[in-house]
Amino acid sequence: MGDAYEYRHIVTIEDTDLLGNVNYVNYIRWQGRARELFLRDYTPDVVAGFADGVRLLTVSCHCDYLRELRVFDEVVVRMRQGELGQTQSVMTFEYWRQLPDGGEELVATGEQRIACVTAGADGHLVPARFPESMRRVLSQVQSR
Repeated sequence: MGDAYEYRHIVTIEDTDLLGNVNYVNYIRWQGRARELFLRDYTPDVVAGFADGVRLLTVSCHCDYLRELRVFDEVVVRMRQGELGQTQSVMTFEYWRQLPDGGEELVATGEQRIACVTAGADGHLVPARFPESMRRVLSQVQSR
């Protein structure tokens, strides 16, 4: 896995707006996809725990756009662990365009705060501690 979890994406027409740029909402969508695939790949027990009522909720997210992406650009979204508390976590994201010469160009950065919750006795969501397996794996992708 290295120091980041990587989600690779090829931009398609579906991802673009009328001007031919990647629509801003897709960057946020790719954050969620990276997070979910990370869970699938490295913490299947956490995914299985969703059936028992454990949930991960997005509390906030944002993206800073540095350069435009266009159709058929290849982008690598690198996700790292930022702040990690008992019940909340901040994930950081970098979006890198893959260049024809093998190099990369940073096109955006982002951040997402997530909370671990479960249903309380009254049915309302209450904070829950992140599963230990998830904490262990997240520590492998610490932000620089």
